[in-house]
Amino acid sequence: MAVVEQPCYTLINFPTDLEPCNEMQLKLDLEKGDTKKKIEALKKTIGIILSGEKIPGLLMIIIRFVLPLQDHMIKKLLLIFWEIVPKTSPDGKLLQEMILVCDAYRKDLQHPNEFIRGSTLRFLCKLKEPELLEPLMPAIRSCLEHRHSYVRRNAVLAIFTIYRNFEFLIPDAPELVANFLETEQDMSCKRNAFLMLLHADQERALTYLSSRLDNVHSFGDILQLVIVELIYKVCHTNPSERSRFIRTVYGLLNASSAAVRYEAAGTLVTLSNAPAAIKAAAACYIDLVVKESDNNVKLIVVGRLGALRAEGGEGAARALPDLAMDVLRVLASSDLDVRKHTLQLALELVSARHAEELVQVLRKEAARAHSADHDDAAKYRQLLVRAMHKAALKFPEVAGSVAPALLELLGEGSEAAAHDVLLFLRHALHAFPDLRDHIYQKLVESVRSVRVGRPARAALWLLAQFADTPGRARAALHVLADVIEGAADTQPESGPAAAPRRLVTSDGTYATQSAFNLPASGAAEGGAAEGGARLGGALLEGESFTAVCACSALAKLALKLPRQEAARALHLAAVLLARHKQNAGQRGGLTADDMEHAALCVQAGLAGAGLGGGAGGADVRRALLDASDAALAALLALPDREPHLLEDVDKEREPKRQEQKVEIETGITFSQLAGAGASGSQHDMFELALNKALQGRSGGEAIDRGKLCRVRQLTGCSDPVYAEAIVSVNQYDIVLDVLLVNQTDDTLQNCCVELATLGELRLVERAAEVVLAPRDFASLRAHVKVASTENGVIFGNVVYEVTGASMDRGVVVLNDIHIDIVDFIQPAHCSDADFRQMWAEFEWENKVSVNTNMTDLHEYLQHLLASTNMKCLTPEKALSGQCGFMAANLYARSIFGEDALANLSIERPLHKPGAPVLGHVRIRAKTQGMALSLGDKINMMQKASHQKPADPTPAA
Repeated sequence: MAVVEQPCYTLINFPTDLEPCNEMQLKLDLEKGDTKKKIEALKKTIGIILSGEKIPGLLMIIIRFVLPLQDHMIKKLLLIFWEIVPKTSPDGKLLQEMILVCDAYRKDLQHPNEFIRGSTLRFLCKLKEPELLEPLMPAIRSCLEHRHSYVRRNAVLAIFTIYRNFEFLIPDAPELVANFLETEQDMSCKRNAFLMLLHADQERALTYLSSRLDNVHSFGDILQLVIVELIYKVCHTNPSERSRFIRTVYGLLNASSAAVRYEAAGTLVTLSNAPAAIKAAAACYIDLVVKESDNNVKLIVVGRLGALRAEGGEGAARALPDLAMDVLRVLASSDLDVRKHTLQLALELVSARHAEELVQVLRKEAARAHSADHDDAAKYRQLLVRAMHKAALKFPEVAGSVAPALLELLGEGSEAAAHDVLLFLRHALHAFPDLRDHIYQKLVESVRSVRVGRPARAALWLLAQFADTPGRARAALHVLADVIEGAADTQPESGPAAAPRRLVTSDGTYATQSAFNLPASGAAEGGAAEGGARLGGALLEGESFTAVCACSALAKLALKLPRQEAARALHLAAVLLARHKQNAGQRGGLTADDMEHAALCVQAGLAGAGLGGGAGGADVRRALLDASDAALAALLALPDREPHLLEDVDKEREPKRQEQKVEIETGITFSQLAGAGASGSQHDMFELALNKALQGRSGGEAIDRGKLCRVRQLTGCSDPVYAEAIVSVNQYDIVLDVLLVNQTDDTLQNCCVELATLGELRLVERAAEVVLAPRDFASLRAHVKVASTENGVIFGNVVYEVTGASMDRGVVVLNDIHIDIVDFIQPAHCSDADFRQMWAEFEWENKVSVNTNMTDLHEYLQHLLASTNMKCLTPEKALSGQCGFMAANLYARSIFGEDALANLSIERPLHKPGAPVLGHVRIRAKTQGMALSLGDKINMMQKASHQKPADPTPAA
């Protein structure tokens, strides 16, 4: 027969370094020891029972020598002991000794100390034996009239539990508790009594609530929460009751307790879809998130606001846009995640009427963030830039006010924010022709302050690309001439150059980083701010590629200017090239690619201005002038060009069409045969929330396919005991449901599963021993705690004894259960900038060579993603086509918040059609175990045989 799992109410921690207990010493301490020794012996006895061992001789000793004691510590330990000790004999009958225990607890229920009475009543809630509870019922009833509220509220809970489990013991419990509720004054007692009526007799609860609807606001918060739950359940079952209670729910939106207001707002939007109700609930949510100090609560409430907008329908579309500006009050929080979700929500709610006001608030936030000195200030400024960019795309009428605000952030020193600013300028200059003059003028004024290589290259390209009139081209040339000539005059002709920084990477090689690629600080910033030295330093003393981009921009300007001004532009390009050629020994100089690119651009400029040039100048000129416009238009037309604040949220909200699958073990529900109210319970908000919390994180396809796909065979079919297990991973816990089958004709006694672990796994609950009759089976359960994202192994054996045999205990060794790292990681998304930053910061790298029989690059990538549970960050368009080479970035995040990065670089020789895929996968993680475990997973994936579809052509 199957063993029913016993419920657990108390978690007890025991040190792992305890000495082995001697049964004789325990009996001696419990019988003749003093109070201190009896307490320690009782603790050891509880630990022994919890570990699965049995000590039958101690039960009567504890009843005789420990149970009569009045020490409070012993009383507390005895409550735990009687909870876990077996109370029935093997045939299911109650032990005779428990009669003495029952009499002792009847005396405790009449004890003058209220703590002993109350704790005894709480213990009775855990008993599942009606034979023990029946003699105690008169004493439990009398506790409802005790002077102390602690006793009365626990008496109500005891009556509620007994009535729910054994209704025949106290059939008049609803009437008894209803009468108690009418006269009770303590709020905690009233809450417990009302909670019982809610679940046991809703009609009596409604009668009590209806007579006090006008006084609900004066109740305590714990009682108000139960009232909200009752109103929801009643209105959900009987919608005609909504008009009766909706005014009460409106009143609870102004309660003093934050929890009551949150639950009332959630109940209100389920009772009514009217715009007024949705607006009142949203205003309550916003007030909660502004006043609450806990960031986790802020995230939950902001997420609830987002769900309200998505599920509210037409009523939400009419009511919520007016609250968009109130949502921005949440930006006062210091947590970056809260700000990110708030900006995303505000941009979704705002309408054209409040767009200008939104931009002004974001400008003030950007100015405030510029002077902030906390760690996330740069990331927050980047979020604000993306938010203003998205607002300008959604409402083009505010683009004119967004551009000046963003250009103020261009030279503030943050490379990430400056790059996002230039992305907006690129889009605005292309999409808004009527604002092009204004934006271009502001860009010309601000470009001098750019001092980092990557934003400088983007700014130079924008200056040259959109100089489509002679006036703009002259203004751009004038700025570049001042920057280059001024920087060249201020640079010293001799003297030692600033030494680059030499860093040691994780693999032991040296990496060189120039100081000019880093933002300046302190006095250097103030000195470089005058005369355009910021941009000039990036051009003359920075990376050579930045100087080559400047040559390309000057050549493009030369093609758009008259001959004399074109000559000046090309002269400036020559100055840049000569300067970098002169400093070749100090900073590496120009590379061969740089020289070739610069020569082509200068040659095209000379040919276009009529100053000379080769035969290939016309092709380069077309590429500089015409092809760049077409390429920019095609790039901005891609669907993923819009800035995203929350990429994961955006993708999750997209409707997903999935094929409905029903597994063979899924039960069939007949709505005609289900009881009244059964259909409504399926959509109960409180039940759904509880089930979702108990379920844990949503798994992938393997979890959706049911339990049968997770069965692991542990022993062979010819072993005396057959064992198999269902391995379930839920957050930090691994649950093993083990099935034991006795395949012999003998009775197996003390049959148990002994398990041990390797890696960051810890066995927290040992499976109990069972007795297996011939050909019988039993189910056991063991729990394993996960400490980190690494591979682990669970191993052990089945131990049993044969009845009537003199042989030693039989042992069946179990197959190892390998806990896969894929169970603890899930696909996630991050931006390219965050990926590069983490790639540079993470110090553990594992390089895995590709060894497979696959011949298709895309097929290998999809197989890798399915095996490692990672997400490909590289766009699908970049992976399309057949060029014989593929490079992709992969990313995943573990349930512990750890990040895992991977870079795939593979190729297939085009001249060998049947050649397998070659290359390597580089994995980087913050911890060594995660990098090694992912590498092992990829190696195991490659060793597994790749099944190909059979050839449908029949044999001749």
